[in-house]
Amino acid sequence: MKANPEVNKDLSFEDFKAEVLNDYHLAVTSRECSLLGRREVLSGKAKFGIFGDGKEVPQLAMAKAFKNGDFRSGYYRDQTFMMAIGKLNIEQFFAGLYANTDLKEEPMSAGRQMGGHFSTQSLDEHGNWKNLLEQKNSSSDISPTAGQMPRLLGLAQASKIYRHVKGIDTTNFSNEGNEVAWGTIGNASTSEGLFFETINAAGVLQVPMVMSVWDDEYGISVHAKHQTTKENISEILKGFQRENDQKGYEILRVIGWDYPALIETYQKASKIAREEHVPVLIHVQELTQPQGHSTSGSHERYKNEERLAWEVERDCNSKLREWIIANGIATDEDLSAVEKTIKKQVRDGKKAAWTAFTQPLKNEKIELVALLEKVAAASSNKVFIEKLKNDLADNSEPIRKDVLSTARKALRYVVNETSVTKNELAAWINSYIAEVQPKYSSHLYSHSDKSALKVQEVKPTYDDSSEEVDARLVIRDNFDAIFSKYPEALIFGEDAGHIGDVNQGLEGMQEKYGELRVSDVGIREATILGQGIGMAMRGLRPIAEIQYLDYILYALQIMSDDLASLHYRTKGRQKAPVIIRTRGHRLEGIWHSGSQMGGVIHLIRGIHVLVPRNMTKAAGFYNTLLEGDEPALIVECLNGYRLKEKMPTNIGEFKTPLGVVETIREGNDITLVSYGSTLRVIEQAAKELQEVGINAEIIDVQSLLPFDLNHDIVKSVAKTNRLMVIDEDVPGGASAYILNEVLNTQNAYKHLDSKPETLTAKAHRPAYGTDGDYFSKPSVEDVFEAVYNVMHESNPTDFPKLR
Repeated sequence: MKANPEVNKDLSFEDFKAEVLNDYHLAVTSRECSLLGRREVLSGKAKFGIFGDGKEVPQLAMAKAFKNGDFRSGYYRDQTFMMAIGKLNIEQFFAGLYANTDLKEEPMSAGRQMGGHFSTQSLDEHGNWKNLLEQKNSSSDISPTAGQMPRLLGLAQASKIYRHVKGIDTTNFSNEGNEVAWGTIGNASTSEGLFFETINAAGVLQVPMVMSVWDDEYGISVHAKHQTTKENISEILKGFQRENDQKGYEILRVIGWDYPALIETYQKASKIAREEHVPVLIHVQELTQPQGHSTSGSHERYKNEERLAWEVERDCNSKLREWIIANGIATDEDLSAVEKTIKKQVRDGKKAAWTAFTQPLKNEKIELVALLEKVAAASSNKVFIEKLKNDLADNSEPIRKDVLSTARKALRYVVNETSVTKNELAAWINSYIAEVQPKYSSHLYSHSDKSALKVQEVKPTYDDSSEEVDARLVIRDNFDAIFSKYPEALIFGEDAGHIGDVNQGLEGMQEKYGELRVSDVGIREATILGQGIGMAMRGLRPIAEIQYLDYILYALQIMSDDLASLHYRTKGRQKAPVIIRTRGHRLEGIWHSGSQMGGVIHLIRGIHVLVPRNMTKAAGFYNTLLEGDEPALIVECLNGYRLKEKMPTNIGEFKTPLGVVETIREGNDITLVSYGSTLRVIEQAAKELQEVGINAEIIDVQSLLPFDLNHDIVKSVAKTNRLMVIDEDVPGGASAYILNEVLNTQNAYKHLDSKPETLTAKAHRPAYGTDGDYFSKPSVEDVFEAVYNVMHESNPTDFPKLR
């Protein structure tokens, strides 16, 4: 080992000693938390544990190079780093393990994520941005391996935007783009495609990203020889190393237990990334995992005695201890005393966290037990209720499930009785659920004043000079207005830049606003989305373009696991209001006309899903969302860009409301509900139905998530008494979702005189060509006959059977 860690050359020797000993204190504290945390899981006090033991020392080095304004995007073993930057203490560590729902006790996620998933708070309690430059920041972790990588790209790219794009208000967000995004990942997870996609994209974009690979040679039980070519990620990435005349990465290797070398390496990486905006890969080798992968099993099952002995010898904490003694910084006795003190501190912190977690639950139990005593005394089923009460009273460590389950079971015993205490119990249950349920369910969407649902509708206006134009010009001119109004807005995607997107909706925008604000990117949908998430988390307003709806499947995992849950899993303390732009519906062929809406709306709850029928409606959605603070997916109609629409006079100002349906044709015989391009088919069918005496009302859903907040569809059904949902998605897809909302949420079944119907595409994707579309998705004739058959069933005299 080198003699001196080059942390600060101006440090006195005494200050240097103090810093080293503080690092050792942090390393031992983190290790003791891991050891005691595992015991808490095995004793049943916590459900699951996954810890950062064996990675303590490199995380200390990383923390020294991490500055205010920087962001981390890591994985679930970075507890030492979080402790070192002052964002995690012992009590908070155990509060996360116990799933304490109090955000003050458990600031990472208020118990919504398992322990080991870390974050900092970017927003205050009202959803307003904090000053991110005055704090060290961590984006909220997720469990899916390598899922942190796409977001990391965007966090780094934000610095590039802030450094080079003029006119943006950088207050709270950036100091001339000097912030670095720090990524961490386990060596096995570098096998994931998301890792390679992000590494490539960061090299192309040249963003200030430092990527640390913690290499302990295993992925759960699977050795690196089964994970990585040559068993060495930095070796196979050598082609990314920058040269004199070629941009790329700076690739560094360091031993994970070499304290001085680690500090030197991380300081060097920070300087390169921060000053030059060059991405850096640090391969941290010879790390260990003393307790194995997690509490689900023991690593003795898959590591032989030789490997286990090797890990003991190279344990980074032990190596740091040896180095401290060898360099005369402290004696063995000094360190033993420190270790003894830390053990007690960790035990005391654990006890304090357990008390803070259990005391509210005990109080809730006591309250219910007292109520059940009264209920039992007044009931003919006293003996049964008393048993429930006594079982709960004897439970010394109840959870809320125990409390509420007991109350609900007790209520069954008095269901046929009339008493004040029965009413008190029913009221207590209702009150308890109302108070407790939000602890587990709140903040799926924004609660702030900037919620997109609070943005008021502004209708497009027209005058005598308003011309019929290709609809693409409406969307293009609206984007022009957006980029002029919002300097922090930018758009990027495949073909979005130079040619102005495949449908010319961005024609001329790159020339006018520059390549950083209107950008072409590679064919890499997951990291296109990741760019959007990361930049939105740092105060920018990105629009991430996925060329076709079918291609969104490449990004769906990130949409579902990261973006959709971000606000929820931080209980409203982080947000990423990225807009995802795509286009779809009714083209031709298996991979250019799919309608995955059923899957999408079920997998991305937490993201608004908007399906405008034309470009004016789509433009209005962009304007609405940019006034709000939530993520959304907008699906433009692929076959609508060349259709004619009137050019509004208030371009950039009109707003389409979220969760509001529109009746585009009034009628009184049947309510037809749909969205997107299919509405044009339905409108034609309605004209033909009118010819045979059937007057159909047509409702455009416009917004799938949220859905018809004013319950206007049920009002239509109350008038027509018949309902049909028409959808180009597969059977049971979005149509089933819409039917459930109308029948079960809006209770439209009360008004039906006929069975509610759905008309969908076939179960397969559309075959190629016009005939492929005709025989795969609902046609005018399909709609006509389906509606006619409903009317035939109710009135066969006026509507005799067709066929």
